[in-house]
Amino acid sequence: MSQFTQPPQSPQPQPPYAPAQAPGTRPARNGLGISALVLGIIGAVSGLIPFMFWLAGILGVIALILGLAGRGRAKRGGATNKGMATFGAVLGLISLILTVVGAVITYKVVDDAVKDLDKAVSDTTASAKPKPGGDDSAKDGGAGKKKDTGKALEAGDSAVYDDDLTVTVGDATSYTPDAYAAGHTKGNKAYRVAVVVENAGKEKFDAALVNVTARAGQEGAEAEQVFDGKVGEGFSGTVLPGKKVTVQFAFDAPAGAKDLTVEVNPGFTYDATQWDLKL
Repeated sequence: MSQFTQPPQSPQPQPPYAPAQAPGTRPARNGLGISALVLGIIGAVSGLIPFMFWLAGILGVIALILGLAGRGRAKRGGATNKGMATFGAVLGLISLILTVVGAVITYKVVDDAVKDLDKAVSDTTASAKPKPGGDDSAKDGGAGKKKDTGKALEAGDSAVYDDDLTVTVGDATSYTPDAYAAGHTKGNKAYRVAVVVENAGKEKFDAALVNVTARAGQEGAEAEQVFDGKVGEGFSGTVLPGKKVTVQFAFDAPAGAKDLTVEVNPGFTYDATQWDLKL
């Protein structure tokens, strides 16, 4: 009796088990909520930094929009971070509130700064207007004559400014420059003039800003300043309240000139004043 045997078959490998995905399910899309939270945090922090309110406003608007969109997606089942999206939207709203507050504060600070600047400029301009006349602190034996505003003063008169700065110019006296003088032309005559600056105000005065010039003769030609070992140094340093300083100037005038007009400008914020001196 013959027996037929079937050769053994090698077992075939079975594919790994893959769980079936339920039909209709999709992975959660939580990007909107995450973005809303991140932008909301940055916007809220920016709103606490001075002058960064504009950034808080931009990020606040974006965070609010993304947060509301994320909430809507979570309600439809497309996301699982509804709380995160809600918190991001709230932070966006807070950023917008901080933006309004920051804008109001910035506007007030800038407005106050502009007002203070305008006031400072007005006070400086007011203190720079001279009041010709006043007491003569440089001329011996007499008080200075009062002149109308806009007219040149005479020797010994004083120009008193609103900040109680007083400038006085004395007589023009003949002067002989030394052999090494600069600014003197042969044939011309030199004249020396004393200029006194007295600070009767409450603030120190920067005398280095004082500028003294002169013109000679009827034609008003510029009288060149003479520099030698005795004259020409000019004003320097500061004048403390209650103090005064006297500086000698010399100017070269054409021979035959009958008058010398000396102009003194105490500084950039002051009006210049002129003195007509007889030669």
